[in-house]
Amino acid sequence: MEELKVLYEDNHIIVVIKPQNIPSQEDESKDMDMLTMVRDYIKVKENKPGNVYVGLVHRLDRPTGGVMLFAKTSKAAARLTQQLQTGDMHKKYVAVVLGKPKENRSKLVNYLLKNARTNTVQVVPELTTNAKRAELEYNVLEVKDKVSLIEVDLFTGRSHQIRVQMKHIGCPVYGDVKYGGDKLAKGHNLALWAYELKFVHPTTKENMTFKVYPPDNIVPWNAFKLDVLK
Repeated sequence: MEELKVLYEDNHIIVVIKPQNIPSQEDESKDMDMLTMVRDYIKVKENKPGNVYVGLVHRLDRPTGGVMLFAKTSKAAARLTQQLQTGDMHKKYVAVVLGKPKENRSKLVNYLLKNARTNTVQVVPELTTNAKRAELEYNVLEVKDKVSLIEVDLFTGRSHQIRVQMKHIGCPVYGDVKYGGDKLAKGHNLALWAYELKFVHPTTKENMTFKVYPPDNIVPWNAFKLDVLK
């Protein structure tokens, strides 16, 4: 099992790096998940008997890696969840996509519908029953041959959102088997990484920013200059 990489911790919150291909919380696979890893880490470090409270504030798709925030008290969890709902918590992602988007910078607004049976999401007309509004803004940072490095500002946190919206404009995420991004990328991880997280500390009210860059020594990240994100 991978060792938990902790970026920051105090009595109220813990910020960690989620490796790729680990679920945010327990799923049908019963594989080790981030919520359990954080709980086990706190239990051992603080020598706590019995159940340890850890609040899952937000999720990352299983194939996505990057910065992840957990709450250590129910009060912190409630305040952070409120920030997520009001848009005061801000997430930025970096991705490699197939092809090059027509626009170098654009805002995408779509309506998404999840099929729970197949665990897939599709773009549907606005008035479709149960459809959820999804909004993001992307910026093309660099183009190499058949792929592009993009930065994504996420304004809503829908399931598979970036993957589905980029596929919808003809540029699926590199390595995305589910949404047609694996044409050039057999056997490679999904090239989607949550690299920046901004929020207000639930008790001190301090503005907090955490950045973690994707592994620059593996395909396809090693084809790009990731210092453009700094």
